Amino acid sequence: QVQLAESGGGLVRAGDSLRLSCEFSGGTFDDYSVGWFRQAPGKDREFVAAIDWNGENQFYADSVKGRFTISRDNAKNTGTLQMTDLKSEDTAVYICALNPVLASGQADYWGQGTQVTVSS
Repeated sequence: QVQLAESGGGLVRAGDSLRLSCEFSGGTFDDYSVGWFRQAPGKDREFVAAIDWNGENQFYADSVKGRFTISRDNAKNTGTLQMTDLKSEDTAVYICALNPVLASGQADYWGQGTQVTVSS
């Protein structure tokens, strides 16, 4: 079955960078678009970024535009979220998803998430 495994989270300082990875298994990776969402304590899950099946189109939340870059490597079955100039408000669990529907916040599959903590 389809599985997603995120990695790369950690504790960093404001202004630092992190690179998150989402490893896919159990199917054909390029059948799916890939999205990243995040959920901070006490807050709803929110959309961060998405990329279509072949990487030609990317979409970003306004709060991360210009700081985060989403990419994918279909040969390696991996999606990536490069995060730069991190801010304390970026602190959250970051969750990888397949075929996200941005309007509803739903997706076909979800990972377990990786914690990102940004200290100010």
